[in-house]
Amino acid sequence: MANAHIKEIINNDIEMNALNGAKASIPTVMGYTSVGIAAGLVGVASNLSPLEITLFAIFMYGGASQFIIYGLLAAATPLAAIVFTTFIVNLRHFLLCLSLAPHFKDFSMKKNILIGAFVTDESFGVAANQRARGYKLTPNWMYGLNFSAYATWVLACLTGSVLAKWIANPEALGLDYALTAMFIALLILQLQSVASDKLKHHLSLVIYMIIAMLILMTMMPSHIALIVATIIVATIGVVTEK
Repeated sequence: MANAHIKEIINNDIEMNALNGAKASIPTVMGYTSVGIAAGLVGVASNLSPLEITLFAIFMYGGASQFIIYGLLAAATPLAAIVFTTFIVNLRHFLLCLSLAPHFKDFSMKKNILIGAFVTDESFGVAANQRARGYKLTPNWMYGLNFSAYATWVLACLTGSVLAKWIANPEALGLDYALTAMFIALLILQLQSVASDKLKHHLSLVIYMIIAMLILMTMMPSHIALIVATIIVATIGVVTEK
């Protein structure tokens, strides 16, 4: 029994190193490749140069935010409105980091900042799936996960901006659906690790989220509806959790 416990600890350490964090990012990397290329194409269509698009990818690092900014720039939206809109869209990352923070409370602030600054919806989903499988998250594993995705996003945006002269319609290649497909894959992976007695509860929360989004989007912009719906459904999940 003791040997089995020691073996489990060793395997857990191996699973949660930087290399395996990078391996865990493969679904995200595949999605970011196509979505990043699409972002680069859209950026060029909004009269941005490859350098400007790459800088957005490096310092903004947000797929939804970048697409929104490109559209607002093309529409000659005032800078203040662009900044405020981007802040609202990215506010959800604060909630994601709050959810992950308890798992890194024993590590330095520097490591926590380095992890949180590169957390995205997709990397959070992968990390949450690992936690659901019983693994303890480590900074090195998160570095491998986050930086693999980050490097892929920057390179994909640059590639898309360079290829823009040859690809006029990214939707014809299905690139506009890549992000949605990636989220579906992450959801399925997470549900597979949920205990059978809790699966019904998790699925009901998914349905509540869909209903909340459909209702709230009739009253407010979708990016604000997403934040409000997330808070409402998360609260329901905590209250009804057995």
